[in-house]
Order: sequence, then C-alpha cells, then structure tokens
Amino acid sequence: MNDNEHVARATGAVGGATFISRILGFVRDMIIANLFGTKMAADAFFVAFRIPNLLRRLLGEGSLGAAVVPVFTEYLTTKGKDEAWKLANILLNTFLLILFVTIILGIILSPAIVRVIAPGFHASAEKFNLTVKLTQLMFPYLLFVGMAALTMGMLNSLRVFFIPAIGPVFLNISMILAAIFLAPRLEQPILALTAGVIAGGLLQFFIQVPTLIKKGLQYKATLNFHHPGLIKIGKLMLPSLVGLAVMEINIFVDTLLASLLPEGSVSYLYYGNRLVQFPQGIFAVALGVAILPTLSQQAAQNQMDKLKDTLSFGIRLVLFIAIPATVGLIILKESIINLLFERGEFSHQSTVATAHALFYYAVGLCAFSGVKVIVPAFYSLKDTVTPVKVAVYAMITNILLNLLLMGPLQHGGLALATSLSSLLNVMLLIFILRKKIGGIKGRTILVSTIKLAVTSIMMGFIIYWINAEFYDTGANILLKAGVLFGNIVLGMIFYFIVSFFLKVEEMKFLINLVRNSCNSKSLSL
Repeated sequence: MNDNEHVARATGAVGGATFISRILGFVRDMIIANLFGTKMAADAFFVAFRIPNLLRRLLGEGSLGAAVVPVFTEYLTTKGKDEAWKLANILLNTFLLILFVTIILGIILSPAIVRVIAPGFHASAEKFNLTVKLTQLMFPYLLFVGMAALTMGMLNSLRVFFIPAIGPVFLNISMILAAIFLAPRLEQPILALTAGVIAGGLLQFFIQVPTLIKKGLQYKATLNFHHPGLIKIGKLMLPSLVGLAVMEINIFVDTLLASLLPEGSVSYLYYGNRLVQFPQGIFAVALGVAILPTLSQQAAQNQMDKLKDTLSFGIRLVLFIAIPATVGLIILKESIINLLFERGEFSHQSTVATAHALFYYAVGLCAFSGVKVIVPAFYSLKDTVTPVKVAVYAMITNILLNLLLMGPLQHGGLALATSLSSLLNVMLLIFILRKKIGGIKGRTILVSTIKLAVTSIMMGFIIYWINAEFYDTGANILLKAGVLFGNIVLGMIFYFIVSFFLKVEEMKFLINLVRNSCNSKSLSL
C-alpha cells in the first residue's frame, strides 16, 4: 500500500469514528436538555465541564499531537523500536506527574477559577457552590483524557487510527447512560453527568492500552527529565500551547463583540459554526490526524519529494469534499436549520438569522479545512512556531475585520471576518511552506480545484431545484428529513458521476481504493 492509500484509509477510519461520536453527541445534548433544560444545575455543569475541557485542549490533544507524533515517528524510523518505547515510558510517567499536579492544584483553586470564569455565579451562593463542587469532582477527568491524548499520538505514529478516534464515543455513551439510569437515583441528579464524564474519560484511555501493549509497549516506571526526545517534545509543545491560547482569545473576542449586537447574535453564530464544523470535523480534522504520521516519517527519512506529493494529495482530497460541502451548505442552509432547530423557542426568524451566519461561515469552509492539512506539514518538519506566528497575524486581521464588518452585516460580519482571516491564514502558510520546501504541485491543485468547482456548481443547480420544489418548511419532520436527506444523496451521486467523467484524479483514486479493498477481502475469504 502506498502512502496516499495509507492516508486515505486512515482518514476514513478517523472520519467514521468522528461521525459516530458527533451523532451520539447530538443525542447526548438532547437528553441533557430534556432532563435539565437551561436551569441552574445545567449552567453549573456546563461551566464546570468547560474548565477541565479547556485544560485538556491546552495540555492534551492539540499540543501533544503536534509534538509527540513527529518525535515518536522519528525515533521509530531512525533509532528503532527499543529507543521509541523507552521514550514512550518516559513520556507516560512525565505526563502522568504533570497531570497529577495540575489536578491537585485545580481542585484546591476551583473556587477562584469559577470566580474568574463565571463571575456572575457569585451572586447566588447555591449556584456558585454547586459549580465549584462539580468542577472539583470533574478535574480527575483531565488525567484520563490527557493520557488518552498521549497514547493516541503514539498509536497514530504506529499507523493505528480507529481505536484512539473511537474514544470520544465512549464519553458520549457514558454520559447518556449516566443521565438515563443514574440521575433519577441521586438527590442531586446533575452529579450523574459528572460520573459519566469521569467514566468516559477512563474508557477513552483504557480502550487504547491493549493495542499499545500489543504493539510492543512494556510499561516501566522510569523518569528522565534530561532525555533528548522529551526535551524536543517539550520545545515543540510550547508554541502549540501559545497557538491554542490565540485560538481561545479569538473565540473570546468574537463572543464579546457578538454580545454587543442585538439579542440572539451569540446563538446565531454558535449554531452556524456548529453546522460548518460538522463536515470539517468529520473529514478535514480526520485527514489532518491521518496525514501527520506519514508526513513525519517522510521528513524523518528526508524524502522531501514524497512529502510534497503526500501534501498535494491531502490538499486535493480535502478540497474534493470541502468544495461541494460549501455549495451544499449555502444552498440548503435554511432547510437544514429548519429541520434541526426550528421548533419551540427557535422561531423562523431565528432560522433566517442563523442561516445568515451559516452562509458567511460556509464561505470559509475550504480555508478552515485547508489549514487542518497544511499545518501538519509544518509539524512534520518539527516547526510548531510558524503556524503560531501566522495564527497571530490571522487573529489581528480577524479582530480588525470584525470591527469593520459587524456594523453593516451585524453577526454575519463576524462570521465573514472569521472566514476571511482563515483564508489569509491558509495563504500565508502555503507561501511560507513553498519557501521552506519548494513547490507543492500548485498547478495540479489548481486544475483539480477548477474541475471540482465546476462540478459542484452543476450539483448546486440540481439540489436548489429539488429543494425549491419539494421541501416544505411546515411539513411533518419525518417528511422534511426524507426530502432533505434524499436531496443530499442525489446531489452526492450527481457530483461523483460528473467527477468521474471529468477524470478528477481524487475520484479515480477513491474508486481504485474501494476496488482494491474489495479484492483484498475476496482473496482473504
């Protein structure tokens, strides 16, 4: 199997697991909303859950993946498995120690943390005390999910993707089961969600352990703070932490400015962004996770031509999904929002306003997705500083565009500013990367993009006509779901057929991949 096939198969594994997780997350949110609504206990839980979740993003998944995968892959490729597993044990024990200290400090400082994160809660002693209690109970979640993020990086380096990617599914299942079966038996039902979070974090970590042992890990309680691999990972993590902090600042500024606009603006942006994140999370994020180990191995072996081929393939593959998804979201925006949200307190006016946000977010979907593929190329070259510098420029641009566009376009201006600043981000990254490693087959990417754009526009006319003729906003929810789902499926079929006849390379590659997989299964039988 060649490198592109490895990347495509890994993307499918991660994307499939992410899709299951997103669906279960939606079910989880519906159950929580049904049991707890938007009352005091729900507010306390969401604030308490946000605190360890923020630390998880800072200490866990984002920065660890960027640092662990390239270094661990380098050790596997150039120093052998014995040295790689030695580094793995040192990493596990060092990170375990860091997480223990963080958890103890977090539990002690929970009252002060809640005062900073949710200052309004202090006005109600009951609400404040409940939030502090939930925060303290949930801090151990950071231990399990942090260790899960570390083991995920190791398994990804070993080309194991589905097992670590399926972990979040167990978090959602644990919370669903806790809400249904444990909550009715407790004096404070909201505590059941805390138990579900802890159990889910525990499962996320332990589900990966057997595979790691099978791959060769023999746990040893060793520490060596001077190990060169550990030092290298630490140096790579620091810029990533800064980059994630920049992202949090961006979100904070967007929310702050949205709060100055008419009531509902924050919610419109939240729901619009969630819908854009669905295709991005399932495919672009999955491809970013899948492509990093391959790029890291190629960089470790100094195979720069192969690295550029893989990167070009990754960009074209992500555009193969992002371009039609952009067209689909723009044309079907109101129908999607009407089906998913328009009921109860969510009025038709809310649908129109959310669609306004979704339109401007969808404009940037290709840029959002492109960043997820291009940044791993820098990580594979052990450069975590450049993406952070570019992210800072993009953040400043985003703030300036926010101030410029929020007047004429209201909340839509904030969404458009996010899209435009992300476009600047991806353009700067490509420009710098080309200076760093040379051309990345830009002409091939351009030709593919033109073909995909033409095919997507043709598909757009089809789904627009079907939607206008058959989708009735006042119909039964099952009928609306059937029409919308059928329209999407027909649009996809049309897109794939036209792509095939236009000889789009990505379409041919996917067909060959499926054919080879079927042949392999037939032979194994």
